[in-house]
Amino acid sequence: MANRWSRPGEFTELVQIGAVRVDAENFAVEAEMDILVRPRINATLSDYLVNLTGITNEEVGARGVDFAEAYRAFLDFADGCVTLAFGTDNLIFEDNIRLYGLGGFAPPPHFINLRPWFNANGIATSRLHSCDIGPTLGVPFEGRQHNALADTKSLVAGIRVLLARGAKNPSLS
Repeated sequence: MANRWSRPGEFTELVQIGAVRVDAENFAVEAEMDILVRPRINATLSDYLVNLTGITNEEVGARGVDFAEAYRAFLDFADGCVTLAFGTDNLIFEDNIRLYGLGGFAPPPHFINLRPWFNANGIATSRLHSCDIGPTLGVPFEGRQHNALADTKSLVAGIRVLLARGAKNPSLS
């Protein structure tokens, strides 16, 4: 990450896809998805990633699926809905599609980067991760930081707080 995956053999291979489907009006969670992805090129997770996420090589070996399967499951889960993310996760999906030569796959659903929305609503995101959003707004974090599903739930909790304060709904703009 420090080198922005620019050195030989460094790629932004997805290891986990965590998502929640919410009611677009009030952000009540309706369903959730959590999939571990087996990297194809750098099959062994780095100590850095294991320490950051808590995801182990053993877990990926036991529960992980190929990116193509995980991506299809994500598309099915998203079901054509607009996808909100804390950054440009759509580009990471696109990178993995290219990296693995899956050109015939559907592109990611329409993504909205939530960082500008949080910034416009008084949350300076430049030094925050998605896991920081809920706690920044007074909602205790549940789970492990940097776990994709737990981080997503933190984002949703933060959105609900800002909606209750009168912020414009980011999914209805």
